[in-house]
Amino acid sequence: MTLVAEIYKISKGFPKDEVYGLTSQMRRCAISIPSNMAEGYGRNSTNDYLRFLRIATGSLYELQTQIEISMNLYYLNRDEFDKLSELSREIERMLSSLIRKLSGK
Repeated sequence: MTLVAEIYKISKGFPKDEVYGLTSQMRRCAISIPSNMAEGYGRNSTNDYLRFLRIATGSLYELQTQIEISMNLYYLNRDEFDKLSELSREIERMLSSLIRKLSGK
């Protein structure tokens, strides 16, 4: 949830011509991560939960790519990039650990 809030806050400063492009895409990816985790958790099946956790991981990877693109386009300064990158890496580690634990690997 912290990552979602940071994406919204930081992307407010993106160029207005990106409102339907990168800004929208990043926000959708960020929202997709906790949403898929919650939806999967609400299922009555470990396999379903794992499937939704993997979908959340895919959205996270998309978001990490978009964070890099934003930095390359100079939409983010170094501090913003570092903050978003660290938050996303922390979530990546947590998701990976949870998936391993639930899948018995």
